[in-house]
Amino acid sequence: MISSVLLVNLKGEILIWRAYKENVTRADWQAFCSQVVAAKETRDKPVVSINGSHFLYTTQGDIVLVAASKDNVNVMLVLKLLYKMVDLFKAYFGGSFDENQVRKHFVLIYELLDEIIDYGYPQILEVDVLKKYITQGGAKNIDLNDQEQLKKITVQATGVCSWRAEGIKHRKNEVFIDVIEKVNILMSTKRERLRADVSGEILVNCKLSGMPECKFGMNDKLIMTAEARARSSDKGIALDDYRFHQCVRLSKFDVDREITFIPPDEPFQLMTYRITENIESPFKLLPNVKVLGRSRLELSLQVTAMYDRNIEATNVRIDFPCPKNTAKAHIPNTAHGKARFDPAQGAVVWRIRRFPGRHEYNLLAEVELASTITDKQWVRHHPDPWEFPSSQVKYR
Repeated sequence: MISSVLLVNLKGEILIWRAYKENVTRADWQAFCSQVVAAKETRDKPVVSINGSHFLYTTQGDIVLVAASKDNVNVMLVLKLLYKMVDLFKAYFGGSFDENQVRKHFVLIYELLDEIIDYGYPQILEVDVLKKYITQGGAKNIDLNDQEQLKKITVQATGVCSWRAEGIKHRKNEVFIDVIEKVNILMSTKRERLRADVSGEILVNCKLSGMPECKFGMNDKLIMTAEARARSSDKGIALDDYRFHQCVRLSKFDVDREITFIPPDEPFQLMTYRITENIESPFKLLPNVKVLGRSRLELSLQVTAMYDRNIEATNVRIDFPCPKNTAKAHIPNTAHGKARFDPAQGAVVWRIRRFPGRHEYNLLAEVELASTITDKQWVRHHPDPWEFPSSQVKYR
């Protein structure tokens, strides 16, 4: 597995260095810091090989978190470990993770690195377990003479449910589930669909006592029995790729498409998925740009909700990108929602509180362009696409 872990600032200075094996030398690390980090090349690719050593890294703010190895390791596993370490540090540092926090808590970080990785292999990464005997103030949350308490921690850390402790009690048992999906559609200038996919995630917050076993159905119509599945012609949702939380029993999902799990006692991401088939666009957008003069443009947008009339989208936001040299935009009062030019976004932002299905709304804006050094008239690029991309829609 990995040979060592480093925390480096954007100048290439090593802040934390924990070596689990000696096959990656300090000279190799110095070469990585000078050739990649200090040279501002960290955003190009997450894996770099230097002198036979492989460096896998991710940049979080002003910190570059790096793992190195001489072996042919599982790249995705190492990157997942690095992101998990970032979440762990944020949980200990009050939600922030930057150079100041690293310098302030370097002793704590070394202690955590010794616990979460053993000879290069990931071990305990659960925040609840680690916080019971590794704290910022140095005071332990457990009594070392209490054998029963030590036994519970050992079972949680080494058992099949390390993410959940035993004996949890809630006055009121309840479960909250949020399904968040993002529809991504790329259209050509001829309004032909080039690519479409849906990226989704399921967020769960369980407030249940004991060790509950939960089931979550994934089909369009929830089918919980084998007999009903045999009679149904519905094959369910075609997922191209998906990823589960470690609490999910994968064998159950492969057999009956049910997500069975014992949940952690905290909000967590149950799964992420992606769909590329049978995707219908929730909105139809028809943007148009009319050149009124050397420094004036007229932007118009027609938006149609393609979903059924009994469905209503809320908090709809539409971004209509403008040229980079836009000075200001005059937007008449729209019949629906509110629109204004946002210089930070470089776009006309149109917000609609409620958008019923099968309705059509229109936006009209007149944009004034600032003078440039060349003072050339703004024109289309060739071939046809305009200087700015298609409008973007966000809704809940």
